[in-house]
Amino acid sequence: MHLTWLDNNSWLIEMADQRILLDPWLTGSLVFNNLPWLIKGDHQQPRPIPEAIDLLLLSQGLEDHAHPETLKALDHNLPVVASPNGAKVAIGLGYGQVTALAHGESYTLHERLQIQAMPGSPIGPLLVENGYLLKDLETGIQLYYEPHGHHAAALKAHAPVDVVIAPVVDLAIPLLGAIVKGRSSAAAVAEWLQPKVFLPSAAGGDVAFSGLLVAVLNTQGSPEELRQTLAQQQSQTKLLTPRPGERLDLQPLLAADG
Repeated sequence: MHLTWLDNNSWLIEMADQRILLDPWLTGSLVFNNLPWLIKGDHQQPRPIPEAIDLLLLSQGLEDHAHPETLKALDHNLPVVASPNGAKVAIGLGYGQVTALAHGESYTLHERLQIQAMPGSPIGPLLVENGYLLKDLETGIQLYYEPHGHHAAALKAHAPVDVVIAPVVDLAIPLLGAIVKGRSSAAAVAEWLQPKVFLPSAAGGDVAFSGLLVAVLNTQGSPEELRQTLAQQQSQTKLLTPRPGERLDLQPLLAADG
């Protein structure tokens, strides 16, 4: 297995001989609801679109997961698996092979990789987006991803999970509360799933943000804080902090005992 963090929530997952592009924001600015004065993100380094993608996987329909400009630039013949909200975005942009997964439903890619939707982040009072559990059907290796730190207790039934990608910091807006709850949930999901490898997501590495919200956005927690917590728990989980664009070979860690 190889993982490449493409910054923010975007990942290239190479697993079961498949190449999965997850929640890509690779080109253009990140703007929510066409309000750049409120918050706007820009990559400080170019983010080329990976080649030979087998599947596009979207956990949410929000712009930082289903980024319109990036989706417009990708091959619209790619098969897409998405949350129902993400599927609406992909269909609206002209993608023809779109599978919407409700919680508990699964999709199998080329008879090699199973993708199961898990309850993820609440977006308002009525919508809960997706987390995903990916499983290599030949080796049994599993990877779990959820970008906002909302982890369903139903995950415990799937333990152990080899790799977890999830946030490790809290991001909060005064009066609105936390929009990412990584600090308060990362240690818990690591205890539930006992992964061999944990990789932080959601915090931009080479991204510059501007706008009114930037000044009031409150960040709490850090990878080092989680690393210390895991050590105190005598956890065998290895916390990795890759650089954007760095391709990690996880096979030696996944093959190691303990």
